[in-house]
Amino acid sequence: MEEPLKNPPPYAIASVDNALRAAQMLQFEGPMTVTEVAQRLGVANSTAHRLLAMLVYRDFAAQGPDRAYRVGPVLELAADSQSTVSRLRAAALPHLRRLVDLLDESANLTVRTGDSVRFIASVESSQALRVGSREGMVFPAHRTTAGLLLLADLTAEELDALYSAERYEDRAHQRPDMTELRADLARVARNGFAVNQGRSERGLVAIGVPVHGPDATLVAGLSISMPSIRYDKTRLPHLVATLKNAAAALERCLATD
Repeated sequence: MEEPLKNPPPYAIASVDNALRAAQMLQFEGPMTVTEVAQRLGVANSTAHRLLAMLVYRDFAAQGPDRAYRVGPVLELAADSQSTVSRLRAAALPHLRRLVDLLDESANLTVRTGDSVRFIASVESSQALRVGSREGMVFPAHRTTAGLLLLADLTAEELDALYSAERYEDRAHQRPDMTELRADLARVARNGFAVNQGRSERGLVAIGVPVHGPDATLVAGLSISMPSIRYDKTRLPHLVATLKNAAAALERCLATD
């Protein structure tokens, strides 16, 4: 039995959500100022300052002599990991915005860690009915568009090790059906893109393509997402072509970074 689909809680608390998002940004991108956090969250500087002060109090963040905030003892990660994600996100944002301009659907960049994926950048569509920002959110890799793209790059041995019964011993209900997953990944590898219709969230369709680094290693998945009511299958070739153009442009930026 699969784990429940990830839907927002019925009584979401905005301040808690913003504090968690701020902690994620510091964890995966490195030091940020109050103004930078406020801009990313879409809140006033005073609100961002209060959120960061609480994170400092609980050791999720720390403030340096330069007044910038960075991860505290609870969330400390290697500086290399932070800088890699930060550079990838910074390079991708202009291309995500361009995708939104061209297609008017929300755009995302996603990376994989083990059997999970994290949305490291997200730009929302301007349409009233749209898929909201997924930035900072974590999903099982096999349930997402980018996750399928990133898993399809693994060898059969790597895939078996990642989803071994031993690793899922205490959460067997979360382990995907490996026969189905292999078939899905073979199709993704053959097509060069992935389509997700309600796999991660009900009422959502996402389409994605791979992004490679300078050494040709697969580093991320670039995708757009939209309400399923607006998805027109006849537009799929155009959507995929637009995504591939954006991915190629991003790859050129990464190669010169």
